[in-house]
Amino acid sequence: MIIVTGGAGFIGSAFVWKLNQEGFDDIVIVDQLGTDDKWKNLVNLRFADYIHKDDFLQMICSDNVPSKISAIVHMGACSSTTERNADYLWNNNYLYTKALTEWSLKRGIRFVYASSAATYGDGKQGFSDDHSKISRLRPINMYGYSKQVFDLWLLRRKLENKMAGIKFFNVFGPNEYHKGDMTSVIFKAFHQIKETGKVKLFKSYKKEYKDGGQMRDFVYVKDCVDALWWLLNNPKVNGIFNLGTGKARTWNDLIKAVFAAMKKKTNIEYIAMPEALRNQYQYFTQAEMKKLKAAGCPVKFSSLEDSVLDYVVNYLQKDDQHLGK
Repeated sequence: MIIVTGGAGFIGSAFVWKLNQEGFDDIVIVDQLGTDDKWKNLVNLRFADYIHKDDFLQMICSDNVPSKISAIVHMGACSSTTERNADYLWNNNYLYTKALTEWSLKRGIRFVYASSAATYGDGKQGFSDDHSKISRLRPINMYGYSKQVFDLWLLRRKLENKMAGIKFFNVFGPNEYHKGDMTSVIFKAFHQIKETGKVKLFKSYKKEYKDGGQMRDFVYVKDCVDALWWLLNNPKVNGIFNLGTGKARTWNDLIKAVFAAMKKKTNIEYIAMPEALRNQYQYFTQAEMKKLKAAGCPVKFSSLEDSVLDYVVNYLQKDDQHLGK
């Protein structure tokens, strides 16, 4: 049996879809459904059971997990970069992860967890996933710090060779719909185009970047879950790894791809960036991917244009926009 925490969320539910594709449905989903539409991510998926995240933690702490578990894929976390409750993030993202880690290690259970590219902060320290450089990173929001502090705990305990952590870059794709303000720009752009025929992007405030020329490493969720599947099946591959395409693209590239997928003429309006964002805005992110490739990961990442086309045509423009069936 495989436990997928955050299994109703964006990447977690996409990974359950991947497991289903591989013929596997002996899965327990751990999550907190709350009052949003996250439950819809589960409708097309096959799994054995669902457990609330608080109940699962209690089961772990009391060592009362009834079924034999072969792996825990821990995607559960509060991923909002604007969350201000630091105590909540500390408990939910750091302490919860630490409890699952210690329980898994004692039982020799494969453990794969989600870190984040938010740990890189403003990017001044680069985007290397070399373990020796992780302590130099300075996240600029509490979400990023909650991920960073666990990575550091792992390294201090010298446990990095016993599990795999993934620093996800700008992931987009189906099943992100419940995320509100945290949905991808692709999702937001699609709806802006439907409603107004244009997309609004922030102007640039650095001369080396044109308006809309700010760059991100955009990675499709389907490619991400392919990499997770490979890690799950290669338990000797351990450490903290970046997961992106390794190739930064501009916001302009992204929006042009959305217009092309919708068969519409590109129409971008550049608007002022709020003053509060200008001093902490990231103009460039790009995953260094040598480490994961050197470990033997065979995943070939889709181009931005192909990924956007698949997302728009096969999901956003369909009545049923969710993975599975």
